[in-house]
Amino acid sequence: MTRSINVPRWLILLLVAFAARAITFGNPILHVDEEFYFTAARMMTQGAIPYVDIWDRKPIGLFLLYAPAASLGYPAGIWVYQALALICLFATALLTVRLATRAGWETGATAAGIAVILWPNLLDGQGGQAPVFYNLLMIAAATLVAPRSVETSAARRLAQGCAAMALVGITLQIKYSAVFEGAFFGLWLLWREWRDGARLPRLALLAVPLAGIALAPTLLAWAIYAGMGEGETWLYANFRSILDRQSDPLPSQLGNLAILVLILSPLAAMAMRARRRRSDAATQRAMANFLFAWAAASLFGVAIFGAWFNHYGLPLIPPLAACAAGVLGTHRRFAAIVLTLVFIGGQVTLLVKRLERGTPAQVAAIARAIGPGAGCLHVYSGTTMLYAMTGRCAVTRWIFPSHLSRDREAGAVGADAAAELQRILHRRPQWVVVRGPYRGEIPAIRAQMVAALSRDYVMAGDMPLGRDRYALWRARASSRATISRE
Repeated sequence: MTRSINVPRWLILLLVAFAARAITFGNPILHVDEEFYFTAARMMTQGAIPYVDIWDRKPIGLFLLYAPAASLGYPAGIWVYQALALICLFATALLTVRLATRAGWETGATAAGIAVILWPNLLDGQGGQAPVFYNLLMIAAATLVAPRSVETSAARRLAQGCAAMALVGITLQIKYSAVFEGAFFGLWLLWREWRDGARLPRLALLAVPLAGIALAPTLLAWAIYAGMGEGETWLYANFRSILDRQSDPLPSQLGNLAILVLILSPLAAMAMRARRRRSDAATQRAMANFLFAWAAASLFGVAIFGAWFNHYGLPLIPPLAACAAGVLGTHRRFAAIVLTLVFIGGQVTLLVKRLERGTPAQVAAIARAIGPGAGCLHVYSGTTMLYAMTGRCAVTRWIFPSHLSRDREAGAVGADAAAELQRILHRRPQWVVVRGPYRGEIPAIRAQMVAALSRDYVMAGDMPLGRDRYALWRARASSRATISRE
């Protein structure tokens, strides 16, 4: 007589997470965004002040999140931030299982958790993109505000609501686009109180602390910068510059949207289908309705921002997967086929991106060719991870290359690109890295850089990184100047 072995759900999810991400571990060039987050956080641990010494639009919480790993430097810090991302993804999957179970879809809950782990590989979420971290905070907030089977006191509901808004507030300092999910949670809390008999005066009194708690981390960040005399710098980087940035061409945006829809459509279709499989039990049905509403709010947040890069779809995965549990549990063979295809598709995607973006060995070879030293580095175009890998100083606060060279950023970074490039060249960084031309690059800015390189620099290497090539330029001895760290 054979005995069945019951494998704990958490162990299944953990093993799937390791299998899904194994190919990425230790790779420092998974995506340009997290390469920059790590590098900026590394500079931050060495005394640089975000927005003042390193310019970007991301909230400071994202750099603080990366700082502990970045303080370890390369390569240890790469492993640490990727381990943290895996832990957050795993925990998000566990909470997805819990929410799906509370909605009456227990038989599909494990499959929903697996979907949360596998789908990010198709959306550039294989590493430490911001939503990989903050999805955990948002689903924890959802767990706090979602309907419960047991009635709770008004005081307990208020405490849970405040805790949820605190999580939303922290999330906003990781990525502002989470504001729509956060607003939904707040409105849901108010609607619940109104449904239970609260009148407008009480709702207004409740809305004030909820909104205040959600905004507190952002207001604190502004206050700290204002205290340093950099309040306007913070405001422009975090908010006003977003309005100044130009949109990508409409065909490019629509192409991005088509890809995003294609990747998420199976999960969305299963989530919509699950509306027919809601439980008759009042509490479970209410929970399912909450999940559907959360998914709709997340979808609105993605749709309204435009651009629609792949990773913009990452916040949709937890609510859609929780809803999809209603289908995944009733069609187990179908669920197994879908999840297997997503796993295989994710691995193929990661391998293709590794070929396109380069391998750890290739980028390490480029870093060795530049080497450490007192002279500074300027990455005109290419991976910002070279700053962290070589330990060389930067000569500009606009270290993310496209901020100065991409057409949609013109007039939206607080500096004139041509003037800033001239200032960079005047400081004579010892090394300049230039990859091949890219779509959306400003031709005049590249021409300005090429002219200066041909005059004051010598090409010291032309090395491959994936399907691109990096030209390494070293300052001529007659014009070389060593720039001390700022």
